[in-house]
Amino acid sequence: MVVACFLGLLAGSAMAAESESYPKAEFFGGYQYTRLEGGVNANGFDISGAGNFNNYFGIAADFGASYKTESGVKFNNYTYTFGPQLSLRANKAYTPFVHALIGGDRATASFGGVSASGNGMAVLAGGGVDININQYMAFRGSADWMLLHSNGSSSSKNFRMPIGIVFKF
Repeated sequence: MVVACFLGLLAGSAMAAESESYPKAEFFGGYQYTRLEGGVNANGFDISGAGNFNNYFGIAADFGASYKTESGVKFNNYTYTFGPQLSLRANKAYTPFVHALIGGDRATASFGGVSASGNGMAVLAGGGVDININQYMAFRGSADWMLLHSNGSSSSKNFRMPIGIVFKF
């Protein structure tokens, strides 16, 4: 926690020192399609925020949720991750980016009043593109490969695709 606060202070001072025309912060919200190993197709939402240190490098935090009910079984999956994000701001019309995020995963399942849950680790690697609407807003389409590890087993054939709106400050 102390390290995170220290890095936050460093990030704030670094962003204040820069005077270039890149967004200092970005906030995303939108729909998320998730395909989990075993054939589960789930729908949900994704929200994220990124603080940019310069024109190319930033730190992103992401929270994703997906839900599915099939044959009376209700399944929920939540990921909360953070990590570096690299953006290429060479064109004003669009901004491609890549990221590698690591954090936690929580999965729950319930059927007929009986429920079970598990916590574990999540690794997301992927990227996407922001199609800039104006200086402060963009449409984002992205895709991520997900590695989920919980209760001694790993699931590496997972995919998610968030789409939505980015607000840039």
